[in-house]
Amino acid sequence: MTRYASVLDLIGTTPIVDVSALSPKPNVTILAKLEGRNPAGSVKDRVALSLVEAAERDGVLIVGKPDQVLIEPSSGNTGIALAMVCRLRGYHLKVVLPSNVSPERRQLLLAWGAEIIDSPGTQGSNGAVRLAQRLSAEHPEWVFLYQYANPANPMVHYTTTGPEILADVPEITHFVAGLGTSGTLMGVGRYLKERRPDVQLWAIEPPSGEMVDGLRSLDDGFIPPIFTDNHGAQLLDRKVVVRPRESIEWTRRLTEVGLFVGLSSGAIMSGAVKCANTIGDDDEATIVTIVCDDGWKYLSTGAWSDDIDDVIERSKKIIYF
Repeated sequence: MTRYASVLDLIGTTPIVDVSALSPKPNVTILAKLEGRNPAGSVKDRVALSLVEAAERDGVLIVGKPDQVLIEPSSGNTGIALAMVCRLRGYHLKVVLPSNVSPERRQLLLAWGAEIIDSPGTQGSNGAVRLAQRLSAEHPEWVFLYQYANPANPMVHYTTTGPEILADVPEITHFVAGLGTSGTLMGVGRYLKERRPDVQLWAIEPPSGEMVDGLRSLDDGFIPPIFTDNHGAQLLDRKVVVRPRESIEWTRRLTEVGLFVGLSSGAIMSGAVKCANTIGDDDEATIVTIVCDDGWKYLSTGAWSDDIDDVIERSKKIIYF
C-alpha cells in the first residue's frame, strides 16, 4: 500500500462508480465521481489546496512566515477545505459565514481551527461574499483568495479532475455538474472540449429565488467572474433547472446504489437523469457526474428520514451547504 508524506497528498485521484441502476434507459450509462473521498470530504479540497499553492508561488503567501491571515467567504465545503489546508500550512483563516448555516458546518470549521465571522443569514452566501470583500478592503494585510474569481479554481479541475475523468472514462459523451462557483464546470469542461469536442457539458442550477444546497442560479444577480472569464455561456451546451424537492428525492435514491451523499449531489443526479431521458433509444451514451461530498455533514437536515415538505421548509431558513 502506498505511503503518503502528508494528508494533502491524498487530494484527488478519486474513484468513479457505476450508478446505472438509477438510469431511466438501459442504453445510457451513468457514472459518479466520488469527491467525498478527499481528506476534508469534498471536491473543494482540490480548490482549497490549489488556491493556497498558487498564492505561495506568487509570493502572496510566504511559506513559514508567522501570523499570516487569510479571509474567505463560504457557506460550506470551501471554508472547511481551506481550514484544513491552512491548519497544515500554519496560516490563520477567517471564514465569513452566514449566521444560519447548519451546525455541522460551524463545528467542522472550528475543529480545523478557523475563525468564524458571521454575516447576516438573510443575505445568504452572496451576503458573505460582500462582507468578505469589504473586510478585505479594510484590511489589505489579509490575503483574500476569493474562490469565485481566482483562476486557480478552474485550473485545478483542468489539470486534475478533467484528466482523471477522461483517463477513467474515455467513452464519455456527457459531463453533468452543479453550477456554484462554476470552477468544476469550467475547468473540466474546457479540458474535455479540447480533447473531445462532441462531449456535452450540462450545468445544473436551481430556479431563480429558490435554494438548492450548494448550487446557485445565475438569474439571482451574482455571476461568478470565473464563469465569464472562461466564456461559460459559450462553453456550456445546456443548463437544467432542478428544484429543491428533486434534489432531496435523488439524494435519497442514491442510497439505493450505496451512496450516502450531500444534497447538491442529489440535484446533480437528478440532472443526469434528465440528461439520460433526452438520449434516443437507439443511441448509446455515457454520462459522468460529480458527487461533491458525502452525507455526513447533512444529518441535521433530516433529508433521509423526515417528510420532504418539512425538509424543504427548513432549508429556507438554514443553509445546509
